[in-house]
Amino acid sequence: MAFPTKTFALVSVALATLGAFAGPAFAQAPATPWELKPDTGYAYDKEGKTFSYKMGTSNAGELLKGAKKVPRGTLFFIGHNGQLYMRSGPYLEGDGKFKFGPDQ
Repeated sequence: MAFPTKTFALVSVALATLGAFAGPAFAQAPATPWELKPDTGYAYDKEGKTFSYKMGTSNAGELLKGAKKVPRGTLFFIGHNGQLYMRSGPYLEGDGKFKFGPDQ
């Protein structure tokens, strides 16, 4: 099992789903909190499909082995090609508006 890849996938799949279904609305509407549920794993597989899994605690140590924390200030998005991307760095303007919104 490749836990670093899975860990990134687990964290990013929910945003991938959000981007796929609410991308245009997200850019126009006020930002809303992204809710990840405890004991749930999120995956973005090799074919670009998204999944969620109910997780247990018996092998949590193995899951965390090799895992990396996602840095604060990270933006996840789906590109025009359907690929999931992440970007570190500023994504908000000084006034708190999304830097890459529809009026940019």
